[in-house]
Amino acid sequence: MTKKLIPEGYTLRNATMDDLQAVVQLVYDVCEHDGDTDIAYSEEELREVWEDPNLEISTDTWVVTNADSKVVGYEEFYNKSQHASLLGDGYVHPEYMGKGIGTILLRALETRAREEIEKAAPELRVFIQNGMSIEDTVAREMHENEGYQPIRFFWRMEIELDKTPAAPVFPESIKLRPFNKDAHAKLVHDAHIEAFHDHWGFTPIPHEEWKRRMIKTSEYDPELWFIAWDGDEIAGYAINRYRNGKGWVSILGVRTPWRKLGLGLALLQKSFEAFCQRGTNKISLGVDAANPTGATRLYERAGMKVGSEYVSYEKELRPGREIEE
Repeated sequence: MTKKLIPEGYTLRNATMDDLQAVVQLVYDVCEHDGDTDIAYSEEELREVWEDPNLEISTDTWVVTNADSKVVGYEEFYNKSQHASLLGDGYVHPEYMGKGIGTILLRALETRAREEIEKAAPELRVFIQNGMSIEDTVAREMHENEGYQPIRFFWRMEIELDKTPAAPVFPESIKLRPFNKDAHAKLVHDAHIEAFHDHWGFTPIPHEEWKRRMIKTSEYDPELWFIAWDGDEIAGYAINRYRNGKGWVSILGVRTPWRKLGLGLALLQKSFEAFCQRGTNKISLGVDAANPTGATRLYERAGMKVGSEYVSYEKELRPGREIEE
């Protein structure tokens, strides 16, 4: 069915490493058209995605090229957790909209996702999710036509500092210590699982996988990891990085016993201070718009505003028990 949809002069094939720069440029062009280049891939980021052991480039990525061999569409498939929680991520160049390229890629994605069902435990619900700008009405309509439903909304929040922020004030018993990956990585990962266990869509991953994503990456900078200790226990943490030359708060978590003490705000302000000292004044983060812990209110109190909004669509491929149950 997919091959019959491909318009004359266009080719659908799996991506190769030779397509890396072309796909990075495509993603940037799409993000620029959507008004939010802060979330575009760098070459290093995309290379790490394609080298991820949970993604096989020869079967889990696709590009559409035109008659001049220009990459005008891209899609990737990712096994997020247990072959049951699956992700897609697709892009079509703005100048090539309306040719059916997005539908071609989305159907290729679903075909691949259905192959994954047999690997999932028989009792698990299997589903695939795909996110897009809330303003992208073309992509939203396409997903709905293919049986997807909108299920959750997310914000990219941002702040642009015009001066060094006030020094953070931590609760009296809390101390920051330099992050030591050998001594602290497992403890931070455990704290992360506890802090996010009640967040929508959160599924724990094995420690070695977590280290690969968070530490064994080109974006890892231990000086931007702020771990808040209460004695020998981690109370909260902020993990920061650079993305396209701009500050990014990747993860901010506070364990339940230390919530509502001002620790989250202090860690966020500490992150702002660190970026500002490096000459970085624009800082962003991503957040579930319906976050149950009040994170959106915290970020607003810190002076952050919504920079862009995204919607997550889902298609159930097989009913069953949720992974987190």
